[in-house]
Amino acid sequence: MKIAIYPGSFDPITNGHLDILERAMKLFDKVIITIARNSTKVPMFTETERLEMIRKVVRSYKKVEVDCFDGLLVDYARRKNATAIVRGLRAISDFEYELQMALMNRKLSDGLVTVFLMPNEKYTYLNSSIVREIARLNGDVSRFVPVVVLKALKKKARSAKR
Repeated sequence: MKIAIYPGSFDPITNGHLDILERAMKLFDKVIITIARNSTKVPMFTETERLEMIRKVVRSYKKVEVDCFDGLLVDYARRKNATAIVRGLRAISDFEYELQMALMNRKLSDGLVTVFLMPNEKYTYLNSSIVREIARLNGDVSRFVPVVVLKALKKKARSAKR
């Protein structure tokens, strides 16, 4: 079984993330979309909220598991018997950082490959930070996120106004 890990903060998960996930599902028997805990980021949504949103969004995807992890990605991949890491590349600006991470992961775990996938061009500008900012300013993000996420963003915006 070919297993891939699709790590990220997914704060929140966007249609661009789902596009990459769907592309990865065509290449692998199983894709584990996993929230990477990052102590340097202050997320809008808690880990529990993000896990719940992702699970709801991907519940019809038979080849997908949802999880979270601490520590090195290569150690997590080893525990999950994964052979690949999936990363989305939207623009050239993503490439330098992603290449450095891929090369370091290869040094740490020679049997693990990184697969770079490009999203549909309609998602090349899209990222979670932009979605959060538009939502905070009461902008319409309905084209950028699944309905479950849209509802959660609206709820966060209402509670922030109180």
